[in-house]
Amino acid sequence: MKILIAEDDLANIKFLSKLLGRHGEVTVAEDGIKAVDLFVEALNDNEPFDLVCLDIMMPKLDGYKTLQNIRESEAKAGIEKFARAKVIMTSALDEVTNHSKVNQDYDAYMCKPIDIHDFERIIRRIGLV
Repeated sequence: MKILIAEDDLANIKFLSKLLGRHGEVTVAEDGIKAVDLFVEALNDNEPFDLVCLDIMMPKLDGYKTLQNIRESEAKAGIEKFARAKVIMTSALDEVTNHSKVNQDYDAYMCKPIDIHDFERIIRRIGLV
């Protein structure tokens, strides 16, 4: 599995990289613009990401705008909705009531700190393991 982590906090980068590294190849972007660039590059190379973990509060481009750019890139590439990358949004804030912001165009939402067992359940539920 090919995994993109978009996160600006070093501790969270290390945690998610270690957790997800057991399931595949991890690439890290420290801001939203870099995440979109890496995602588009992978699409262009015909090696798309299977999973994207997006922090909502990132510099340069927040997680919601990053997600919007990712979904637009997939649409331009002709990727059908069922074949798109799975996306897990993460945030230190409890924004559960604010999910309509992007019409729930992601597969899961997790509040930080991330619980390992909950995270594993989510990646199983969305069909990645």
